[in-house]
Amino acid sequence: MTLAFDWTGTSSIGYPALFLGVLIGSIVPVVPTGAVVGAAAAVAMTTAQLSLPLVLLLATLGAAIGDLVTFAVARLGSAAAVRWLARGQRPDRLVAAQERFRRRGWQLIVIGRLVPAGRIPVLLAAGAVTYPWRRLVPATLAACVLWAGAYALLGVVSGGIFDSPLIATVLAAVLVLLVTIVLNLVAKWRRDRVKVDS
Repeated sequence: MTLAFDWTGTSSIGYPALFLGVLIGSIVPVVPTGAVVGAAAAVAMTTAQLSLPLVLLLATLGAAIGDLVTFAVARLGSAAAVRWLARGQRPDRLVAAQERFRRRGWQLIVIGRLVPAGRIPVLLAAGAVTYPWRRLVPATLAACVLWAGAYALLGVVSGGIFDSPLIATVLAAVLVLLVTIVLNLVAKWRRDRVKVDS
């Protein structure tokens, strides 16, 4: 495996696009980062243009750096920066995340990264309770390795089914969206069930 780029090839665009897409999407959740990772893994499985280990490494690094920036804003940023980061988040979810965080911070960082729409409330709660960096960094790295592996696996599956990079990429994106929808429905069902039981 070589790290030298052929600036006329797909890798010269693919690797930076993957890393920046995941990094930006981890700070400002407007980029579907799971779909980016799944698509890159599908391309790695169907062509020699991308390397799957490099896809996993860059996705993990982009996600981890993005999460650490988000935490830094929550912990060290101004009130306005925290409000901007928390926009679109329901206040009750943020309060609930803070209460749970005091008891199970490490686990919540990992779970928050894997559950759709769970990452920002968890990182905001971590900042609010001044969770220590020495615990946050290894938990974030572990969470991002699991996250990148899970979404890359969807791309590997789609790449293993189809030889066409285009079809495999589209299938990977569809699989990521389906998994996200299913996880959101399960989370909503659990929240509704907790409300009924309480």
